[in-house]
Amino acid sequence: MRTIAEILTGIIAFEHLYFLWLEMFAWETKGKKVFKGSLPEELFKPTKTLAANQGLYNGFLAAGLIWTFFISDERWKIYVAIFFLTCICVAGIYGAFSASKKIFFVQALPAIIALVFWHL
Repeated sequence: MRTIAEILTGIIAFEHLYFLWLEMFAWETKGKKVFKGSLPEELFKPTKTLAANQGLYNGFLAAGLIWTFFISDERWKIYVAIFFLTCICVAGIYGAFSASKKIFFVQALPAIIALVFWHL
């Protein structure tokens, strides 16, 4: 169970690094393709700074999850993983209510599954 929890945590960290890249560096290129239909094309340029700020926060979440792989104390490692995964769950649930239900499945659900495995 522990190995599955760590693999899921790594995948989620990678996912948030992708969000960082997409929102900070590719908002007006790849971002237009990813968010096609949910944001009018003419809004990508004026929202570039907002997206970059959001990307930075996703980077902090990824950094927190990556940090868990360098913590030798097992209890501390689990607590840090649970904290950052819970932050991701809250952000994903809020995003599902405020922006798009798809966010729940892309962000919150994987974190919830990882949390279950950390608790087993």
